[in-house]
Amino acid sequence: MRVFVTGASGWIGSAVVPELIGAGHQVVGLARSQASADALTKAGAEVRRGSLDDLDTLREAAAASDGVIHLAFKHDIAFTGDFDGAANADRRAIDTFGEALAGSDRPFVIASGLLGLAPGRVATERDGHGSEQGAEQGAAQSGPAIRHANAQATLALATRGVRSSILRLPPTVHGEGDNGFMATLIDIARAKGVSGYVGDGSNRWPAVHRLDAARLFRLALEQAPAGSTLHPVADEGVPIRAVAEVLGRHLGLPVVSVSPEDAGEHFGWMGGFIGLDGPVSSALTREQFDWQPTQPGLIEDLDKGHYFQQ
Repeated sequence: MRVFVTGASGWIGSAVVPELIGAGHQVVGLARSQASADALTKAGAEVRRGSLDDLDTLREAAAASDGVIHLAFKHDIAFTGDFDGAANADRRAIDTFGEALAGSDRPFVIASGLLGLAPGRVATERDGHGSEQGAEQGAAQSGPAIRHANAQATLALATRGVRSSILRLPPTVHGEGDNGFMATLIDIARAKGVSGYVGDGSNRWPAVHRLDAARLFRLALEQAPAGSTLHPVADEGVPIRAVAEVLGRHLGLPVVSVSPEDAGEHFGWMGGFIGLDGPVSSALTREQFDWQPTQPGLIEDLDKGHYFQQ
């Protein structure tokens, strides 16, 4: 297939592109900078210059492709306070891709999220699909609800002749070079002089290695039926206290409990969700797509030491 990939030079995209090329697909990657364009060329992909705001570019690239994988998200503005703006830009891109692919039965795969999907219990691929109204009114919502509505809007494209699917990624997609939540926790521990967790630290986060996630994106592109929800989850739920203990051991810092009331002060912008309990199952995904993670789990990956090199 000729596959158009947004976010192709990002953390996950830079693993998806070689996965696709290695399987014989031709990749066209969206690049908003020369550095991204150079990285894509080096990886063996074609380059299409533009950004998520260039809707005509997205429409033309999708129309000229056999399938689309949409990974780009404006994380820079989301983390600096305008999550709604980032999520609404994502929705405009999704709608544009839907228009370009309608009636073609071509695959359209997007990255979505899992954090907060079913707090306190093990979520499955069947959870989170109860709001058709949300899919229609995503732009009128706010916060993470917009992104959940964006995922629903993508699945709804199945009724318009698009082989759409969503991969709900865990909050931690780890591996060497990761600058996400684990790297942030390390920075916080260094700054505070302690490795912290909230309460008793028994709350669990799912996780996956980015190479395992990349393989599932390819499988979704190739195989996922229209309207599919997949969970690229290797670790169903890693207790945050276990993460704090690994960080403390490698940094030589004490491991301490932080009260829920003090979480915001201690963890900063992560304080609102570091204490969430959100284990997630990928049993249905593994069975349907014969997907089995082969890379190290989160704790093993942290213990390799690369996260702690400065």
